[in-house]
Amino acid sequence: MARHIRNDIEAGVLRDGQVLPSTRELAAEWDTSVFTISEAMRLLVGEGLIESKSRSKRVVRNPNQARRGVIRLSKPHVILIGGYPGSGKTELGRVLARQTGWPMLDKDTATRPVVEAALEVLGLSPHDRESETYLREIRPREYEALAAAALENVGCGNSAIVTAPFIREFSDSAWTSRTVASFANLEATVTFVWLYCDPVTMHTYIRRRGAARDAFKLSDWPAYLATIDLAFRPAAPHLVVENCASSAPLQAQAAELLDTILKRTSS
Repeated sequence: MARHIRNDIEAGVLRDGQVLPSTRELAAEWDTSVFTISEAMRLLVGEGLIESKSRSKRVVRNPNQARRGVIRLSKPHVILIGGYPGSGKTELGRVLARQTGWPMLDKDTATRPVVEAALEVLGLSPHDRESETYLREIRPREYEALAAAALENVGCGNSAIVTAPFIREFSDSAWTSRTVASFANLEATVTFVWLYCDPVTMHTYIRRRGAARDAFKLSDWPAYLATIDLAFRPAAPHLVVENCASSAPLQAQAAELLDTILKRTSS
């Protein structure tokens, strides 16, 4: 719980000065016990991220949350962040965007309204992400739109952060090679990032966000886990970030990731 809430603070989802819901409300939101929430709050208070003003009022404290100045590179750089649903891709992307000032392009944010409308026109549920029709007709168009948006930013001289599962794409060495070449044509470089998350943490995040498109996964979580490869890594050279309860804070790993990328870019 503490890690998820910390990630929300570091990603700017929870803002400095924002009053958190009560312990009971948070327990209901996360589908967990009051004790678990109290322990999570105790950890976050100890880190200085939460201030307890009373037993019923807790306030987010992150005065350095304001975005840093934009990092301008001599040549644009694109960070492609992939991972299974619930691994924290959007949170990592937001943290990196706040650290760099680079635009963040998230697949769901960019394409979901159009995807849902298209699925309804095809007579399918707007929340379908498993049918052959979705996988064959809709999904490729989502990734085309995302790539086009990234290329347009690079064409304007901007670096960009792109977040999506990228599971099929990262497993295809031909796709990764084409992607590197397409950005190289615009004098931009690419870093592939894989975000690993353990099943328990993924389940907690997916359950909490309550998205209709996740109903299929949550209806039989063990069966869903059997369909994914937790040992998967991209076919191209890549960097790995771990978003597990025992891992270093996401913000610290994001800063280390960015430092690695900037050193490579300048060398």
